[in-house]
Amino acid sequence: MKPETIALHAGYDCDPATKAVAVPIYQTVAYSFDSAAHGAALFDLEVEGFRYTRIGNPTTAVLEKRVAELEGGIDALAVSSGQTALTYTALNVAERGQNIVSVPQLYGTTHTLFAHILPKFGVTARFGKSDRAADLERLIDENTRALFCETVGNPAGNVCDLEALAQVAQRARIPLIVDNTVPTPILIRPFDYGAHLVIHSLTKFMGGHGTTLGGAIVDSGRFPWKEEAARFPTFSQPDESYHGLVYTEHYGDKAFLGRVRSVYNRTMGAVISPFNAFLLLQGIETVALRVERHVDNARRAAEFLRADPRVASVSYAGFPDNPYYALAQKYLGGRACSLMTFEIKGGFDAGTRFYDALRLFKRLVNLGDAKSLACHPASTTHRQMSAEEQRTAGVSPETIRLSIGIEHIDDIIADLDQALAAATAKP
Repeated sequence: MKPETIALHAGYDCDPATKAVAVPIYQTVAYSFDSAAHGAALFDLEVEGFRYTRIGNPTTAVLEKRVAELEGGIDALAVSSGQTALTYTALNVAERGQNIVSVPQLYGTTHTLFAHILPKFGVTARFGKSDRAADLERLIDENTRALFCETVGNPAGNVCDLEALAQVAQRARIPLIVDNTVPTPILIRPFDYGAHLVIHSLTKFMGGHGTTLGGAIVDSGRFPWKEEAARFPTFSQPDESYHGLVYTEHYGDKAFLGRVRSVYNRTMGAVISPFNAFLLLQGIETVALRVERHVDNARRAAEFLRADPRVASVSYAGFPDNPYYALAQKYLGGRACSLMTFEIKGGFDAGTRFYDALRLFKRLVNLGDAKSLACHPASTTHRQMSAEEQRTAGVSPETIRLSIGIEHIDDIIADLDQALAAATAKP
């Protein structure tokens, strides 16, 4: 099926008990066992079924199947947020004394996790001086356990060369992990270009309405965990915390998420609620339509800003002179994402006046909402980073990040125009 159809139908036909067409909200904590033997069989993973919503839930299961199919993966795990998805993935792939190599253009909290939180667990991150494959490959050593990138960087708007990064990962015999939050599988499916694991903040474009936190980890099923047992022994050795389970033997190609669910979701408990899973399913039903409108509006807004003499620069991958234009053509089909940054003539003070003058755009730190959103990364999402780290991530003190919504384009441009007038008016 095509993405538009998958978004509406994958993972669910109707409720077997009631024939309800809408996915029911199974707002329950636990599930009854037929007998002591049945309960034991469920906990021993000998039979399929639900035990406790911290481990799995029927509403959440539909969300997982739908996201997995949209991405072309074999399995998915839905969790409480995109940051949970990233944290679980990092901890599942790397242990004390090991490292993850990453592009430098990252969402601010992702950088914080890699640079400051994971080291407390003994896992370090190495940031390339750029997102070029060669700059990342030279950082890989015998202790590297993953290569990480954002398909489209937030807020830098850079487009990563996934095929080149996948080749690096293959040579190093490590998984390529891709955050596909910004473009969504509507614009690109990283598995088609060699990625092994995809993560999402479903809070953003997939949910699309700024109401619901959620995240997902999607597995391509293509990384050979069993064959790479010497490098990744936790998947092929008995797990004492789970009655000696060997994940590659029990789960096969789904070993990675089998371990995330059994170890991290079960014991750390940052799970998604059934109600949030239901709301995200509602958003996903219209994600293809929304992304189409987002992309079209963003192109026209970027063209307006670029032509305006009050604007100093616009970073938008849809412009032919943008350094990522060729990669946007290759990977996004020329449909540059609706995330962009720009700077106003007059520097930081003019940028602040512009930001404060916005009327239609909402001033907040989310992105991917149906509404148009504006953010000043240096003082919010990337505030915890040093000035040098901000510059490497694509953030300057003057940078304004826009997430263009699905309102009528005339109204979007009118608001940008009046805010620019306020920003550049003579005192």
